[in-house]
Amino acid sequence: MAQFFSIHPNNPQPRLIQQAVQLIQGGGVVVYPTDSCYALGCHLGDKAAVGRLRRIREVDEHHHLTLVCRDLSEIAKFARVDNVQYRFLRAHTPGSYTFIMRATREVPRRLSHPKRSTIGLRVPDHSVAQALLKELNEPLLSTTLILAGESEPLTDAFDIRERLEHQVDLVIDGGHLSPEPTTVIDLSGDMPLLVRMGKGKVDSFGLEAAKA
Repeated sequence: MAQFFSIHPNNPQPRLIQQAVQLIQGGGVVVYPTDSCYALGCHLGDKAAVGRLRRIREVDEHHHLTLVCRDLSEIAKFARVDNVQYRFLRAHTPGSYTFIMRATREVPRRLSHPKRSTIGLRVPDHSVAQALLKELNEPLLSTTLILAGESEPLTDAFDIRERLEHQVDLVIDGGHLSPEPTTVIDLSGDMPLLVRMGKGKVDSFGLEAAKA
């Protein structure tokens, strides 16, 4: 049965953050709050935990997982970033955006897209997520908590615990969150492409919609 931590959304309790990270490092799958909606997360190096995460979402290796990073410099370690992409990232991080980018060799091959060698990356603007990342001292492999057959993320931690208490190891209650996931932007090609419209605003950036 999943543990349940009520962590202050603006001033996270260090003791609870440390316990959450210990669970992640021990192979746990956790639910945690972000600046858009709740996410599932696990240790990027734990193959079994990644498999559990994919099974909860019911997605295969062609579904982009996301490395949630502390800052732009950490993104640059795991993605190939040119000058144009750097300026684009700098203007949008931290924030409710996920970027699809070419993965570097720092990303295990089993985590990147099998055909495109791409990975999702993002920097959240949320105190709990940032506290987890600081304590973990590396990116948290994540995916939006949208269950199979549903169109919107789960927004209430008590509801999440009730529905996933036998599938995850920890639910972190960060309050009632937005039903909007991140805006997903593909930066792996010549031009930025809008893959999914979410909470992050793109009105002034002239993005093209990605082809299905």
